[in-house]
Amino acid sequence: MTEKVFNTKKGLIHYRISTVSGEKTWLLFLPGLTADHRLFEKQIEEFKDDYNLFVWDAPGHGSSRPFELSFSLADKAEWLHGIMMQEGIFRPVIIGQSMGGYIAQALMERHLDCLAGFISVDSAPLKKEYLKKWEIFVLKHTKFIYNVFPWFLLKKYGAKGCAETQYGRQLMYTMMDSYTKKEYCRLVSHGYKILAEAIEEDLAYEISCPALLICGEKDKAGYTKRCNAAWAKQAGLPIRWIPGAGHNSNTDKPELVNSIIHEFLRALQ
Repeated sequence: MTEKVFNTKKGLIHYRISTVSGEKTWLLFLPGLTADHRLFEKQIEEFKDDYNLFVWDAPGHGSSRPFELSFSLADKAEWLHGIMMQEGIFRPVIIGQSMGGYIAQALMERHLDCLAGFISVDSAPLKKEYLKKWEIFVLKHTKFIYNVFPWFLLKKYGAKGCAETQYGRQLMYTMMDSYTKKEYCRLVSHGYKILAEAIEEDLAYEISCPALLICGEKDKAGYTKRCNAAWAKQAGLPIRWIPGAGHNSNTDKPELVNSIIHEFLRALQ
């Protein structure tokens, strides 16, 4: 993939693209909090010959450092939209894992018809009604919790909590290990804080395109499983539960997740 840069006042955003044809659908892969472009390496390999692809290191992540952590979730969505305009990407399909799924929802809130499809991978709805007040409070006050743990334990249990397979855990550990503890704690606490603030805005956050929810049956990340079940039921969205997979289900069961993405894309044609 070709690495490119998008300039913002708070830092440079690094992203990678590969193109097959101007007429082919764009797939935008958005990794979750603290993960970088490597989270989707199994999906990039699978889809690179048939679709135009985009994956970024989100602001403050991976190569997109240093980056001033004084932005909102809406800012991230607008920067993504700016990159789309810069690259001539119109009506793509977003595959967003965890935080990546929240960014997609924030993008649709501000640019209603900009997507042709949305696949949420172990993410959750941004609508306030799905969360308890104490859960939103905790999201805004995680800095102390992370800082008290030794760095080696944060990496060990962070990787274990995100994935169920050796491949998935090792990949997450490698991505976490690219930060210092101070960087990691700042990034995580900031990410949860802007997520809570976006939820507290109590916006419509309507899904304005065909969508699919994917969630690991062993996802241990907070309220993710509960909210996915409620999201599917209340919004009438199709959901696929991934057996044996954790929060990073696309790394735990890449073949199954890839086949589900293929099915979704065929249905759009």
